[in-house]
Amino acid sequence: MKNDSDESGRLSVPATTAVNSKVLDELVAGGMAEQRTRDRVVQLLLEHGPQTAAQLAQQLSVVPAAIRRHLETLLAEDRIRRSEKPMVGQRGRGRPAQLFELTETGRAPFPHAYDDLAAVALRHLSTYAGSEAIQALAAERVAGLERRCREVVDAAGDDPAARTEALASALTAEGYAATASMIASGGMICQHHCPVAHVAAEFPQLCEAETAVISRLIGSHVQRLATIAHGDGVCTTHIPSQPKNIEIAPTTTRSGRTHA
Repeated sequence: MKNDSDESGRLSVPATTAVNSKVLDELVAGGMAEQRTRDRVVQLLLEHGPQTAAQLAQQLSVVPAAIRRHLETLLAEDRIRRSEKPMVGQRGRGRPAQLFELTETGRAPFPHAYDDLAAVALRHLSTYAGSEAIQALAAERVAGLERRCREVVDAAGDDPAARTEALASALTAEGYAATASMIASGGMICQHHCPVAHVAAEFPQLCEAETAVISRLIGSHVQRLATIAHGDGVCTTHIPSQPKNIEIAPTTTRSGRTHA
């Protein structure tokens, strides 16, 4: 078989081969770029919770049509899901905004503090020492978290809104990807990642101990509205507004006696 060569005797590469190689390189580079974009979408959903296609497109500086193509791929891979939920601060008529949020598959690549071995150990502890032992372990686990977060929260002063923002920042540093917002009925802390979600689904004492820490750090009663451990897209904690002290005027009875 005769090899093609130039005058110097070196083998020459057919032009079609060079073109095909260039096309292949471009396809590979394009595929990698699209994968990076989809990974960035997943990261944004982890850090900020459910988002609309328009919000994601704006943050990635791409047109909505382009982001929808990536969303369809992520939906097909079961890394995200659609949901229709009212967005905090938004009002108006019509259907709720269509949001995209992470599924369990989408969260799986991110680090978790506990694995199957931890779940087995907790089951063993529950069987031989009872639920009180699980509660004690949960309280011990969050003791360090409370100590570290308290330094940040106390530095924010006494203003509830400032303390809520500070706590969200402290929780983010601990791996919870938390955000804070103020609504008409008080404050809201959303944790978009839970390092112990897999275990907390079976042992809610972990969530309860964490909620108690948030309550102590804020200095008021709080209420958990949703948790990742129970299948929600985000852990949501409501901080009700503190009622103002209302001075009740004394009243006078028919007998002339005055009552406060």
